Amino acid sequence: MHDSIKDLKIGIIGLGYVGLPLAVEFGKQFPVLGFDINQGRIAQLQSGHDSTLEVSDQELTESPLLSYSSNVSDLEYCNIYIVTVPTPIDADKQPDLTPLIKASEMLGKVVKNGDIIIYESTVYPGATEEECIPAVERISGLEFNIDFFAGYSPERINPGDKEHRVTNILKVTSGSTPEVAEFVDQLYKKIILAGTHKASSIKIAEASKVIENVQRDVNIALVNELHQVFSKIGINTREVIEAASTKWNFMKLFPGLVGGHCIGVDPYYLLQKSTKCGYIPDLIRKSREINDGMAHFLANDFLTQLVQKRINPIDCKVALFGFTFKENCPDIRNTKVYDLFLELKSIGFKVVIYDPWVSSKDVFEEYGIEIKSDFDDDYDVGFLSVAHNEIIHFLKNKKSDKFIYDFKSIL
Repeated sequence: MHDSIKDLKIGIIGLGYVGLPLAVEFGKQFPVLGFDINQGRIAQLQSGHDSTLEVSDQELTESPLLSYSSNVSDLEYCNIYIVTVPTPIDADKQPDLTPLIKASEMLGKVVKNGDIIIYESTVYPGATEEECIPAVERISGLEFNIDFFAGYSPERINPGDKEHRVTNILKVTSGSTPEVAEFVDQLYKKIILAGTHKASSIKIAEASKVIENVQRDVNIALVNELHQVFSKIGINTREVIEAASTKWNFMKLFPGLVGGHCIGVDPYYLLQKSTKCGYIPDLIRKSREINDGMAHFLANDFLTQLVQKRINPIDCKVALFGFTFKENCPDIRNTKVYDLFLELKSIGFKVVIYDPWVSSKDVFEEYGIEIKSDFDDDYDVGFLSVAHNEIIHFLKNKKSDKFIYDFKSIL
């Protein structure tokens, strides 16, 4: 293991929402190679632009020691590797460790004596040491904790959030030996102004990350279920929550479509691991069911409201306002608005989607549907699905008597 933090050359594997901000910060102090298998992404970053909008063009110029590559052999010069690849679920909602295993096998070709591999991707407790490290050993022929070492420091990036950035979010760290744990902790302290929390083991750090998202999922599921109750009663969920949240310890959350690559995905990792260990976590499982079923509920509630307002649903053209998984962010990964689109189509509606934040090319490649970036008046009724600032501004300033379904009562 390296005795000095001064001699580090850091390779960051995966330059998405997590990897790029990290590479930019480390690149201010250390030689950093940002690696991604997507050559288009590398070319884009070399030209000085980040399409995820997590890092501004100006910020990209502030890391003089950062370079980019999609060539694996360039990683041989590094001695610290930080893995920030996606951990998705498959069509059966089972954890898909393929990107993580492939990244580990790739690092097996370049890792050397004394090197440290740090994982940031969200996984179940045990995945780093039970799945990733054996893949590195198999390809490299090196022995874990003798020839090379590992750390785990879960990412806490919140896409689209310009207030909570990588440097001012406290970071959990861990290592495969006490010495490595201290080294990893000191390394992150170089860039994390908010400080670090050194966990006693990699498994503790892995578990701490996955339950952050499980906790959010369970609490949002409660609010989504309450919204369905209040819809039956005929009262406004937002008004109920505003009243209840006057109590100091009430957790203020609103109903919503729970998509994205974290809250809508990570609980399945803990579900699978727990089930393998012989315990079925009913609350976690049921929360996932409630949140995944929200698109179905909203589509049917929308239809009910049209009938109640005597709006003919036959041949009715619906405008879905917003497609990303959250507001003011271009991220379309695992967006539940797609589920909503399919539900509305299955009922028989014609649907047009407007979203000024997304690339229509990316949406078509990922989901096979057309999307409009500019607003027009070619619809009969609207459905506010994602509250981008531009969408709210457009709908509030539009002089129109067209019905807009607004389940969050934002308008």
